[in-house]
Amino acid sequence: MAACAPKLPVATVSIASSVPASGPAFLALGDSYTIGEGAAAADRWPVQLAGLVRRQGGALADPDIIARTGWTTGQLQTAVRAAHRPATYGLVSLLIGVNNQYRGLSQAAYRAKFRQLLAAAARLAGGRFGRVVVLSIPDWGQAPFAEGRDRAQIGREIDQFNALAQDECRRAGVACVDITPTTRAAAGDASQFTADGLHYTGPHLQGWAQQVLPVVQELLK
Repeated sequence: MAACAPKLPVATVSIASSVPASGPAFLALGDSYTIGEGAAAADRWPVQLAGLVRRQGGALADPDIIARTGWTTGQLQTAVRAAHRPATYGLVSLLIGVNNQYRGLSQAAYRAKFRQLLAAAARLAGGRFGRVVVLSIPDWGQAPFAEGRDRAQIGREIDQFNALAQDECRRAGVACVDITPTTRAAAGDASQFTADGLHYTGPHLQGWAQQVLPVVQELLK
């Protein structure tokens, strides 16, 4: 894709469904935003996405997840290698980079590791870059946790990291969904955040899943 898909209008709906959790295998790679730190397991955005796909008449299994709070690109890369997963996934998602920015790690190193993670994701998807979807990095500078910090500077750096990821996605032909505006729209609304004031609630994560949904539906055709 030429760039991350723009933010789309979304509506809050229940994804509770009796549709069996079956379909192509799904692997979600990332950090605390992928595991939904502070939210229920059922509220994680990849879990909600799989449910939405099935509600729309599609097929997608509930996700396997390789993610942990605090992981950088390098730590995720190490975990993916150690997991020894078969290259049989019908869909692989990737959301990583916030901890690189938070720790002040170099953008050049981020680009190199991100490119390698895209290749690893494609390998896990049977060698298909067209079955990989990337989500942009949320702007944690708009969260209550960032009170007293330079929110504008955080936002600028997040944009820089996202621009690098988007460029790598363009080069690889990988779909990318821009959820960063959605996270910025949550500024000042404490109900969008879990108890730590940094991570997002199930209803907010549902918005991410709804943005990703049409992209994934196209990828799975």
